[in-house]
Amino acid sequence: MNMISNVNDLGLLQKVSAFLWAEAALLDDKDYDAWLALWLTEGFYTLPIGEGEDFDNQLNLCHDNDRMRRDRIQRFKQGFSISSAPPALTVRTVSRFVIDSAEGDTVTVSSAEHVIEDKFGRQRVWAANMKHTLVVSEQGFKIRAKVVRLLNSDGVLNSFSYLF
Repeated sequence: MNMISNVNDLGLLQKVSAFLWAEAALLDDKDYDAWLALWLTEGFYTLPIGEGEDFDNQLNLCHDNDRMRRDRIQRFKQGFSISSAPPALTVRTVSRFVIDSAEGDTVTVSSAEHVIEDKFGRQRVWAANMKHTLVVSEQGFKIRAKVVRLLNSDGVLNSFSYLF
């Protein structure tokens, strides 16, 4: 099933944008089981610190494979982590979608994200550049990789009780 024809395909951009907006809504709703279902088993969710692309050999806030994603979500759900008790409320905006490449059944898209976090009566704003590698499947897009580059990733960060 090859639905990707080229990076300038407006229909592809609309489909990718709708998928990433839906992913953001799942995360805001804390519908983690549905979010996990968006992933390919071999996929990685990465929040690197600073620059660099060798995520296996550099410091990251997280570099989660399937097992680590599921373990992280289990901790969120059980509330055993100090960072997840109580869980923060979030509202995120995802925008500035750019198709970086489209080949075969794989599309790579860059976007921007703002996350408003509300916890303990205070709000914080986080901004990030994101890159998703998506693969077309019978069920729609599946995530092979998600890299979230927080603007201040090498600065002072607080613990997070949610995913970006």
